[in-house]
Order: sequence, then C-alpha cells, then structure tokens
Amino acid sequence: MKKIKIILVEDDKEIRELAEAILGSEKDMEVIKTFSNGENFLKSWENFDCNVVVMDINMPGKTGIECVAEAKPKKPSVQFLISTVFENPQYIFQALCNGATGYVLKNNTGDKLVSAVREIASGGSPMSASIARLVVDSFSHKQTTVINNEILTSREKEVLDLLAQGLMYKEIAAKKEIAVETVRKHVYNIYEKLQVDSRTAAINKVYGKHPES
Repeated sequence: MKKIKIILVEDDKEIRELAEAILGSEKDMEVIKTFSNGENFLKSWENFDCNVVVMDINMPGKTGIECVAEAKPKKPSVQFLISTVFENPQYIFQALCNGATGYVLKNNTGDKLVSAVREIASGGSPMSASIARLVVDSFSHKQTTVINNEILTSREKEVLDLLAQGLMYKEIAAKKEIAVETVRKHVYNIYEKLQVDSRTAAINKVYGKHPES
C-alpha cells in the first residue's frame, strides 16, 4: 500500500503531537516530519518529499498563509491542508488564493482530520459550504480586485494582507520592521485610495465580501 506522506506544521506542541499520533496510526498514512514554526519548515522544505502538508494558519513569525505562498510554487503537486481554530473566511480565503486546497478545524474530531487528509490527497478540496461559496463568489469580484490592487503600492498590499489576517498595527510594524506610525500612514493611504473608512470595508473591497455565516 502506498502511504500518504504528511508534514505537520503546528506551533502548539499538544495539538502537533496529537495530530501526529492520530495520522500516524492510520495504515495508509505516514507523518514524515513535524515543525513548530513556519521559518524552520521553509528552510527544510526542499529536503522532503511528501503528498500533504497540514499547515497551522496562525503562527508567530511566518504565518501559514505566508508559508503556503512561498512553498507551493516550489512543489505544485503537494497539497496544503490549512488547520485553523476558527472558520475565519478571510483567513481561509487568502490561504486558498495562495495555493492551499482545503482546510480543517482544529476542534473537529480525529476522524475529520483523517478524512480531510485522505480527501485532499485524492484530489478533493475539503471545505465547508460557506467557504466554497466564497471561492465561487470571488470570480465575480475578480476584475474589481485587480483594479483595487493596481492602485495600491506593494507595501500597502502587504499591510492590507496582514490586516486581513487579523494582525494589529503593532504586530504589523514588528513583522515588517517599521514604525507603528508608518503602518498608520499606510492604512490611511489604503483607506483614501479605496475610498473606505474601516479595515473590514478595505478587505471586502479588495478580496470580495464574504457571505454571512
């Protein structure tokens, strides 16, 4: 039997070890490596041959979204399964746009995780109906997204991406190694260019408004 080779990237030690035990106990699965942060994962990425990466979405340092964006182009055939505590449409949608193929909630049972890994490894895309709807709706917003993106500078896009991930100004400043006041100026410029007055409105205008849960 050809096993599904899996890499786990999860900063919570308890969750990481539990997921490793659950997946490792399946006859058709093998956890070949685990990582506690995105930086170490990316440094070692080209050294491993796997089928599925179960990726925590919200980690200190490199987020799961950033890891997928950097790792997926190097190995397009590998499937990325996002692991998240909450079904945050903006987080998950951004991860899907960056190359993830599905997601699973951490508070689901072990059976859900196993099922999601099997589904994604066989060509499926495990996700809820609300997220699938968001993906479909995104096509109608494609042209608007292109237009909105074209009027923002590269740094403004980076700041908006981090806002969409739920980061606060202080966290964005630390991640980008700039002053908090500089972040405020970028946000002000983003709001001016998009003609909005809030974080949510800016995110919705660029990424497309997600359906109510």
